[in-house]
Amino acid sequence: MAALRDCKELYPVFILDPHLFDKKWVGINRWRFLLGALKDLDCSLRLLNSRLFVVRGKPEDMFPKLFTKWKITKLTYEFDAEPYSVSRDQKVAALAKEHGVEVVYKVSHTLYDTDRIIEENNGKAPLTYNRMQVLVKTLGPPKKPILAPTVEDMKDVKSPQLEDDAHNYPIPSMDELGHDTSELGEEPFPGGEQEALRRLEENMKKTGWVCSFEKPQTSPNSLSPSTTVLSPYVTFGCLSARTFWWRLTEVYQGKKHSDPPVSLHGQLLWREFFYTASVGVPNFNKMEGNPVCTQVDWDTNHDYLTAWREARTGFPFIDAIMTQLRREGWIHHLARHAVACFLTRGDLWISWEEGQKVFETLLLDGDWALNAGNWQWLSASTFFHQYFRVYSPVAFGKKTDKNGDYIKKYLPVLKKFPAQYIYEPWKAPGSVQKAAGCIVGKDYPRPIVEHEVISKKNIQRMKLAYAKRSADTDESPSRKQGVKRKAPSVVDMLRKKGKK
Repeated sequence: MAALRDCKELYPVFILDPHLFDKKWVGINRWRFLLGALKDLDCSLRLLNSRLFVVRGKPEDMFPKLFTKWKITKLTYEFDAEPYSVSRDQKVAALAKEHGVEVVYKVSHTLYDTDRIIEENNGKAPLTYNRMQVLVKTLGPPKKPILAPTVEDMKDVKSPQLEDDAHNYPIPSMDELGHDTSELGEEPFPGGEQEALRRLEENMKKTGWVCSFEKPQTSPNSLSPSTTVLSPYVTFGCLSARTFWWRLTEVYQGKKHSDPPVSLHGQLLWREFFYTASVGVPNFNKMEGNPVCTQVDWDTNHDYLTAWREARTGFPFIDAIMTQLRREGWIHHLARHAVACFLTRGDLWISWEEGQKVFETLLLDGDWALNAGNWQWLSASTFFHQYFRVYSPVAFGKKTDKNGDYIKKYLPVLKKFPAQYIYEPWKAPGSVQKAAGCIVGKDYPRPIVEHEVISKKNIQRMKLAYAKRSADTDESPSRKQGVKRKAPSVVDMLRKKGKK
């Protein structure tokens, strides 16, 4: 809508930036979701007599060419708080200025302007969810989303479909991008705004479920998702977080409902919390140089990391979750808890940064801020400090799936094991293993660690890391109160000016 003001020609552009969209770091499910979202966006634009131009290359190389080629006078975009994105946008804004192009951006990927939250907290990032709740309460509810553009809004605007443009900037196919799609299964969560809005309405119709929703009470291993699975759509911008917030508000209206942190509103505030922390904490996605992160002497064990990533740990609950992640690109929040704890402080003592990389590649909803924040939380490095509370890779799954149906779905090699052994097949007598057609150590791996022993040892290692931190910082108040922001960047100053 900002682009349409005083506009004669509109060029909706999506840039496939090689820095962000590299096959080494972006898994095949994520690529399929993205391309589905772009096709859906193109369809919506065509209904408005426009189209999407998908440009491949570095933004700083491509934009100057497009400015000249299309005689651009204004560039509009949505603000992205990820450090790489801020740096990229600064470069593009400087290039735009050189070409006499006005730059307009909007903060709309989050519920609030994260800078405003930090400002309200005396220039520091809030490091507890409770503090976050206090701050957003003072700011009031998030802005309501504006309506989507209509044909009427576009009546005096053209999107020239020049011959070379039509051929040069199409949405690429998976094959064209060099992906082998032969191994791809069904697509349970197709990308795009239409699918996002359909899923939103489908969930919102379940009024009782929405009002009573409590995240910890949902099942990590149900055969169909026990949550909304709207996170990939919010991550890619197919669904506005504000649209989601206000649709929930409508459903809650006049009814008794759950509250944050466990409610659906609470889930959106968790997202906001991690986004705000990622803006206010330096080196947020790393351990070193991150002032709020406990420094831990993690091991480097390539074999352990590979076994975890490839679902070969010998713990069926963990391996089933990692198989679902690789196959579908999504796993339940509590399933993420289980595998993250197992990789880090629970069993394998591998750095959370390694897990963060795997999730970033495989998750449809892999989000820079949320991914880093959750891994710090689950490794008990930042935010959550009860390191002695360790998820059992056996007992945790049993609570919601005693028969192991989830395991049987994702690890069919174990499907003939009786329920009493499905979580611990190595304990089954040889005759049972033979009858199940799966010999542990041959057809399915033995456990790579002894959980009961190693978890106790790791708790002691974590205790030492905490003691060292306490001695080094003398219980630095930054842990409780937040971290002072660094000097404002050019973008910060532009934003302040824009507000005035």
